[in-house]
Amino acid sequence: MRQAIQFLTVIPIPAPPGPPGKSAWAYPIIGVLLGLGVAALLPLKFGPLLILIALALITGGLHEDGLADAFDAIRANRTREKMLLILKDSRIGAHGALALIASFVFRWQALSALHGNPWLQLPAAYGICRAAMVVIVAITPAVGDGLGKSFSESLPQWAGPLAIFQIVLLAALAGFPTALWLLGANAVALLLLRQWFVIRLGGVTGDCLGAVEQISEAVSLGVMACL
Repeated sequence: MRQAIQFLTVIPIPAPPGPPGKSAWAYPIIGVLLGLGVAALLPLKFGPLLILIALALITGGLHEDGLADAFDAIRANRTREKMLLILKDSRIGAHGALALIASFVFRWQALSALHGNPWLQLPAAYGICRAAMVVIVAITPAVGDGLGKSFSESLPQWAGPLAIFQIVLLAALAGFPTALWLLGANAVALLLLRQWFVIRLGGVTGDCLGAVEQISEAVSLGVMACL
């Protein structure tokens, strides 16, 4: 649990050294705790905006960075080697910036449109999107020599099925029939992302995981806002 907190947030908690995959079982739990931590902000006048700012600060923009890098790199008419090289570049280009803006605005509007119990909805959304990162690694080969490969090689075989089970439990927090829409929408999003990553890169990298988290978060909040 301490390794997961240290990896997914900037909270200065001491943790024993170890590969990231070993603590993957706790990622959805960290998401639930983050959702509980910001739920009280939602009813405020600028609550949705404050939630996004607070989460970006707590996580150090970890997932946003991955989203921007993925959209900068993975484009048509580029070789796989060129895309992997761009994924290692810390600079953000126009496509990455546009992806960040679109993600931020969409999630802001989705949070603003939520009706229901934020103490259930936000833990569900932020837990599901972190479990989605574990699932994508479990069903997709890793490429490159960075975080994605380290994550994949250290991920236990039971972590993927456990993450799927955690997603089902977290979706149930939103009630019926919203839970079914959450499961279906996230499954479609994950399969499409996996197909995109495999076709363009041959697998996933660490930045791809950040993109998965952001897109799954947007999908989950969007579904709950619509229903």
